[in-house]
Amino acid sequence: MSAGSASDAALEALFVPFATGDLAWPASGDVLILRARDGFVLREQRRPGWVLQQSFKPASDALARSGFAVSAEIPEGRFKVIMVLPTRQREESRALFAQAMAHVTSDGVVLAAVPNAEGAKTAEADLALLAGGVSNLSKHKCRVFWTRHGATPDPSLLDAWLALDGALPIDEGRFVSRRGLFAWDRIDMASALLDSVLPADFTGRVADLGAGFGYLACRVIATNPGVAAVDLYEAEGRAIEPARRNVAAAVAASGRSIATRVEWHDVTHGIDGGYDAIVSNPPFHQGRADQPELGRAFIAVAARALSPRGRFWMVANRHLAYEATLDACFTHVRTVAERDGFKVIEAKEPRR
Repeated sequence: MSAGSASDAALEALFVPFATGDLAWPASGDVLILRARDGFVLREQRRPGWVLQQSFKPASDALARSGFAVSAEIPEGRFKVIMVLPTRQREESRALFAQAMAHVTSDGVVLAAVPNAEGAKTAEADLALLAGGVSNLSKHKCRVFWTRHGATPDPSLLDAWLALDGALPIDEGRFVSRRGLFAWDRIDMASALLDSVLPADFTGRVADLGAGFGYLACRVIATNPGVAAVDLYEAEGRAIEPARRNVAAAVAASGRSIATRVEWHDVTHGIDGGYDAIVSNPPFHQGRADQPELGRAFIAVAARALSPRGRFWMVANRHLAYEATLDACFTHVRTVAERDGFKVIEAKEPRR
């Protein structure tokens, strides 16, 4: 996130109660930060013994570059202070609050910070409901709120909210997904459009860049009998297990032997080479602002990862100007379809 963004403000607000004396750091450094993000205040305040969790690979890599040990999953054990940076998806944030309450010590505290413009009052009310009340203060156009030391969560609500993080069937049971993933509860229109025009003559090795819960990879497996291997690359770690389940089901339904691999990976850092085809519905924003450079990076990575006669099929919002990058990376580029505000592009013969 860029400096000065609302998300950075939330990170700064998270530390305010310790500066004001409302809360104190445990002597042992027994702190867990859920959905941690790198930032000046985090680096300035760091203490030995802190444990950081972040499932989004670019954010996790940024923390690692700053010298933090970071895990994609919530670690086992209990912590005296658990700090939470909730997401914009309410049920996903409720699951985060429940996970925090399940991992805090009997005398510990859970605190969270949310920008006022991103549902701060709702998030505060949710933690208060789970924990039986919270204290709060406002700073940096955010609300930071925390539980009483030793607060006991409502048992039935705790179980219900913990379950919100589980895999759920979608699309009439044809796939499983997870709250908080991109278009988690449906097949998004862009991917559906790409699927509707994908060829059925892919052979050899295929990659899906920004695979999400694996919809496009599964469709490639279902419609391309010549495919021998499919690799999925996805930056959100919470998507990895649903993607693995979906791809395994697709392989079983195909009745063929297909090698599959699902990687927690930031595609912009490059991928393996030698693919015969690559498909992608690349991300074009993080947060609310368009970031077309993400799609451009996916295009460049795909061109480098394809075999000389390989093909790249992508879908994008029609207003995003990817054509110059495509022309720079491929010899032949054509628009295959335009519908509902999206465009499907095929690019062939990557330039070396």
